[in-house]
Amino acid sequence: MDEYQLKILYCQAVAVNGLDRERRMRERRERRPTRSCWTKQWLLERDAMSHTPLLRELRDNNPEDYRNYLRMNDDMFQELLQLVTPLIVKQDTVMRRAISAEERLVAPLRYLATGRPLQDLKFSTLISPQALGVIIPETCKALYSVLRKDYLKFPTKAEEWKVIARDFEDCWNFPNCGGAIDGKHVRISPPTKSGSLYYNYKGYFSIVLMAIVNANYEFIFVDVGKNGRASDGGSIKDTVFYERLLCNQLDLPKAEDCMHGLNYVFVADEAFALHEHIMKPYPQRNLSKEKRIFNYRLSRARRIVENAFGILSSRFRIFHSAIGLRVDKIDWVVLACCVLHNYLRRKAGPKCPPSTTPANNPDVDSARPPAQADNSDVDSARLPAQADNSDVDSARLPGLERPQSTPNPTLKARKVRDDYLTFFNGVGAVDWQDSYI
Repeated sequence: MDEYQLKILYCQAVAVNGLDRERRMRERRERRPTRSCWTKQWLLERDAMSHTPLLRELRDNNPEDYRNYLRMNDDMFQELLQLVTPLIVKQDTVMRRAISAEERLVAPLRYLATGRPLQDLKFSTLISPQALGVIIPETCKALYSVLRKDYLKFPTKAEEWKVIARDFEDCWNFPNCGGAIDGKHVRISPPTKSGSLYYNYKGYFSIVLMAIVNANYEFIFVDVGKNGRASDGGSIKDTVFYERLLCNQLDLPKAEDCMHGLNYVFVADEAFALHEHIMKPYPQRNLSKEKRIFNYRLSRARRIVENAFGILSSRFRIFHSAIGLRVDKIDWVVLACCVLHNYLRRKAGPKCPPSTTPANNPDVDSARPPAQADNSDVDSARLPAQADNSDVDSARLPGLERPQSTPNPTLKARKVRDDYLTFFNGVGAVDWQDSYI
């Protein structure tokens, strides 16, 4: 067989192969159930079939159900919409109509209120899960940006710290207190290729929300993004608050300017290291009566942060299930919940019903009517959070090395705690404290 015949055979084989490939592609196209389209037809009926008509009905005839749906009344919603619209509004194009700013705000609020998966939320919002995965973090970031300056403002002057301390003294009988510190594990879906980095001691994957709360259950500082493997005591060491505390850059009131000459302190639980400005309980072994009274008085003020986490989780049920977003997007979701929590407490009042004194209600340990604890006139105790995240990478993660043990407290820190013990068992004692130890 000469060269000419080989070329003819080769060309025939190429032609047959091309015809066979074309036949297979034609058969594949015929087997497709429907032709691919720009979007599903039912998603285009958003104006008629989404929750927008329902919200109008609830707003006009059932305001309580409206408030339950969005966790706020219409006046507050309209105020938020006006604030965030410049940051979230999109422009219509010749190809399609953009999702309105109102719908881009309602969908994230409903997501925070229920924690429903995006595949479920699409049926009430008539927005695709892919679009919701972009809209929700974007809107949460916008909410945080427009509200943090007024509702998450960290105290920067001694006078502002004294206002917070005055509220703790009036409501919870703990003088010179700048706030209650604690961390909350926010459940997340395991990030890809993260191993055990986010796996916490409770047995699930999480990131840590570190917070400081004032006497009115409002966050004054939040830091979010540390992996759940880190402890509360380890997480706070990577925050701007702790760095400035160690460097004496918080402008805290000096001891001689505080009540009874005691140090200005923050209250925390056993997970944190004792510091001259951070008080923790005495170890539970071999406690004397005086130490039990100190632990009770400190825990009574410290539980405010636990209550704030409880109110936050009750209002935004996104915290009741694993958040199925990327970790960097979850940060904005959590920050938005914190700033909205403060916004709603200022605007709508307390979520919890009025309490009574400990003697009248054993379930509520309060020495004064909570009407004082919910004093909305306090202006300078507004939330700050690591809200100044501009100079800190909130997503940075500690290494995988074994956490170091808590260092031994200094003599000055021990003396400060002993001074408070003496105060609570002397001139600072209250009549009912012996009944609760």
